[in-house]
Amino acid sequence: MKLRHRVVAHGESIRSVSRETGLSRNTVRKYVRDCDPPSYQQCAPRPRPKLQAFEAQLREMFEADQHRPNRERRTAQKLYEQVSDEGYAGSYATVRRFVRELRGEGSGLDGGFIPLAFQAGDAMQFDWSEEYVVLGGVRQKVHAAHFRLCHSRKFFVVVYPRESQEMVFDAFIRAFAFFEGVPRRVIIDNPKTMVTKVKKGKERDYHDRFLALLNHYVVEPVACTPASGWEKGQVEKQVRDVRGQLFTPILGFSDMGDLNAWLLLRCEEQGSKSHPEQQDKSINDMYAQEHDLLRAVGLPFDGYAEKQVRTRSTCLVQYDRNRYSVPARYAGKPVTIRAYADRIVVICNHEVIAEHRRCFEKNVSLFEPWHYVPLLKRKPGAFRDGAPFVEWQLPKAMDKIKAHYLAEKDGDREFIDLLLLVPEHGLEAVEVACELAVEQGVLRLPVIINLINQLVEPTIDAAPDTQQYPKLETPPKADCKRYERLYSASVETQV
Repeated sequence: MKLRHRVVAHGESIRSVSRETGLSRNTVRKYVRDCDPPSYQQCAPRPRPKLQAFEAQLREMFEADQHRPNRERRTAQKLYEQVSDEGYAGSYATVRRFVRELRGEGSGLDGGFIPLAFQAGDAMQFDWSEEYVVLGGVRQKVHAAHFRLCHSRKFFVVVYPRESQEMVFDAFIRAFAFFEGVPRRVIIDNPKTMVTKVKKGKERDYHDRFLALLNHYVVEPVACTPASGWEKGQVEKQVRDVRGQLFTPILGFSDMGDLNAWLLLRCEEQGSKSHPEQQDKSINDMYAQEHDLLRAVGLPFDGYAEKQVRTRSTCLVQYDRNRYSVPARYAGKPVTIRAYADRIVVICNHEVIAEHRRCFEKNVSLFEPWHYVPLLKRKPGAFRDGAPFVEWQLPKAMDKIKAHYLAEKDGDREFIDLLLLVPEHGLEAVEVACELAVEQGVLRLPVIINLINQLVEPTIDAAPDTQQYPKLETPPKADCKRYERLYSASVETQV
């Protein structure tokens, strides 16, 4: 600008300007002739003498990664570390530029996307991710369910031990409760827990139970094209951001319940951040506008996965590589298992016969000892070594009576007779009777039975106050001769 000002505006000669500035006359002449600022144009690619011997290897490794899932593809940093181990002495920046060139080869359209716009209350996106946390001092992998309202960008995250169907149901129930509303559509992938068959275009065969969930909340499913994550790019980006913001460094909690409670607070805090498109408003501001257009949640869906099984002779049913006990009278009978995210419910003839806490370990048997008590009547010898009774935690008074009976010969039968009173009278009455027997220092079974009968027998109401009865106006008079007259009349009749 200074050169053009001196030559064009003040009329100085190019020779004099060149002499005073030290620039060549050709340079001054070029700047005066061209009004655009000068810029450097690279005419040939930068030389890579140190990398030249490794370019073929890097290209082969890069092409091999294209056949792997995105999660398993090596980054430029990983490729640099591998070639460095094999003798490459150059810089990481050179490898990064070379990998960038490899990614840019082709049609040039692979990196382009069309931005999407969603109306308020229209759509929600859902996806899974795998994260690592420390629970109870043990490092383990958990599965995080991600939800995101597409218009307001409000999101919800909850973690589970796996991605089974009952976890999907529980995640949707929690998400709708968190958003306090239901959108018109949900955009999903094609997992087997939701989609049973991928057809041409957007046509899908959905799982019956997943359709029941959608029908309950009146939501339309939209499945993405396979391997086309950009169709739900918001939640895909959320997975990456949440991993860096919440799961890095690795979180540590006592159990999964505490972890989900912490995540719920973080999801609520994220609403105070500014909206990515409307910077003058927060996510909560946009959500407040969208909330009025969401459909009311209503009653929660009964989210369970169902399975028909037959009870084993050991009074156990198996689900997900674990075994759960049922009452002894259902041994060998067909039952229905309903698996929820946190519990197992066993049903027979439309009646709940057993309920257990869900176990996610492998080859574990969960016993309810009361299920096996009726069998002790004809198999008393199994009481001491029976698996359901080994770690049985009885009430304190009953446990003391148990120790007293088992210390005697044939005490097992007496204690089993005591246990058999529970189905008839209830655990509470038997426990109170045992506490009274311990207080009195008399632990014999007849005494305990007597105490139980006193507790469960109906009470007799006290007689009402006789003073409140109506009084006779003419009280009757005693007449002893009346008996003699009646007796004489009866004698004459017999004669």
